[in-house]
Amino acid sequence: MGTDRGTELRVLRESDWDRWYDILYRAFGASTAPPEERELDKSLTEFDRSLAAWDGEEIVGTAGAFSFRMTVPGGTAVPAAGVTMVGVAATHRRRGVLTSMMRRLLDDARALGEPLAVLTASEPAIYGRFGFGAATFRTAAEIDTSRVTLSLPAGVEEVRLRYAAPADVLDACEAVYAALVPLRPGMLVRQPGWERAGLLDPESERGGASALQCVVAERNGEVTGYVRFRTKIDWGAGGHDGTVRLKDLAALDPVTEAALWRFLFGIDLMTTLSVDTRPVDDAWQYMVSDIRRCRPRQRDDAYVRLVDVDAALAARTYQAPVDVVLEVEDTFCPWNAGRRRLTGDAKGASCERTSDAADLSLSVRDLGAAYLGGATLLSLAAAGRVRELRPGALAEASVAFGSPVAPWLPHGF
Repeated sequence: MGTDRGTELRVLRESDWDRWYDILYRAFGASTAPPEERELDKSLTEFDRSLAAWDGEEIVGTAGAFSFRMTVPGGTAVPAAGVTMVGVAATHRRRGVLTSMMRRLLDDARALGEPLAVLTASEPAIYGRFGFGAATFRTAAEIDTSRVTLSLPAGVEEVRLRYAAPADVLDACEAVYAALVPLRPGMLVRQPGWERAGLLDPESERGGASALQCVVAERNGEVTGYVRFRTKIDWGAGGHDGTVRLKDLAALDPVTEAALWRFLFGIDLMTTLSVDTRPVDDAWQYMVSDIRRCRPRQRDDAYVRLVDVDAALAARTYQAPVDVVLEVEDTFCPWNAGRRRLTGDAKGASCERTSDAADLSLSVRDLGAAYLGGATLLSLAAAGRVRELRPGALAEASVAFGSPVAPWLPHGF
């Protein structure tokens, strides 16, 4: 398969992986990855879903996909192509290389019966033209634990915490994660091998911090949560000024979660808790005594694209009964374009082609943004991205598309 300017697109051969990976890293402005990360990335690569763009004997473009399942509102894990490893050599920009790779990846996802594609964008402006909409956001914070206190729910003292080597309790931690996956849209079912990503700890990327540490929480003898983190001690004129760097935290119940946050706030010699990649509705924000001294900030995270609009809309449930005809624009995947009637409620849904008059008109990009319940159709309409064609349809559909918890992507890929 060729691109618009004569380069050739081929499925990646294992023998070409090292060259391919090096080209990817150069495209991202880095020389190479730490050996541990490089080995893990190679072991996770799905070669039959990975592409290399060639110009003669030179690789000038990289892209691939992982065979994921993503939770959608209602708790179903829907097959999703995790678009990844996308890079184009600076010498070959504006030649159609990226477009040809995205064309192939989405065609392949459709052939495999994956209703969704998802990615994290290094440059958000790139992927809108391919139909990806910003569907999840994440919260980061730098919490001054020397001045911020926590208000905790009853029962925290009943939670037992203990240190453990991260690898020794991996299975127990993965069981906690797996139990949480159906409860929040945007979470990924962990495929075999991906559990190793949680243990990745190259010394070259610690920035002077400790090796990865793990504390597990137990209630009635059962593991009900865990936290992985690093610590970095610093000293100033006033004494200790250390930082706790949170990697991930998961808990099966609010009491366990509160106990883990209390632990992070109370580590000796630490005055800052650095938090990244947390849900925008994370409970700690409502436990703290002074949210301003936590300096929270949000940014876009997962971008979702509906590869099969009918199958994707039928796969999720809806907060309120909905019966709406959508006029969908999709120039890159034209099989999605046109009108369909969506009917559904909290028990299930159907979505089929129709010749009935449209109630709402929107692009597949904006449908992707609203799909997990993160962006509301009302907000998109206020931005001029959704048009209401039947009075009242917008408010009804916007409520129905919502989610009781914010969608969240727990880790990158």
